Amino acid sequence: MLIRKLEDVKTVEWGNGVSRRFLVEADQMGYSVTDTVVTAGTKSLLEYKRHLEACYCISGRGEVVDMAGNSHVIEPGTLYALDQHDAHWLIAWPEEDLRLVCVFTPALRGDEVHDLTGSSSSHY
Repeated sequence: MLIRKLEDVKTVEWGNGVSRRFLVEADQMGYSVTDTVVTAGTKSLLEYKRHLEACYCISGRGEVVDMAGNSHVIEPGTLYALDQHDAHWLIAWPEEDLRLVCVFTPALRGDEVHDLTGSSSSHY
């Protein structure tokens, strides 16, 4: 059995916030669980080429926008899943940080970060 507390897990600055890595590849569960904070007022072009991801919003507000321009409001109680390795914009509205519980399969190593400096999507 694995028991983890927020203050004990690895925290990674992923590009526009922090990601607390509760479960990673070394845990041999086949998936990862993260507690991710997206900094208020940021916009990130993301894509996961090796992973599928589902995110459940527990606080804050923002939106996820697909590459066709379809926008979906993200607020507490909303889940979105990137089931096609979808490139997308993740936008945290300026009033407060957006906090998401995210599940990745296959599992993250735990040290991944995004490079948000280019014009194309950041991916790992």
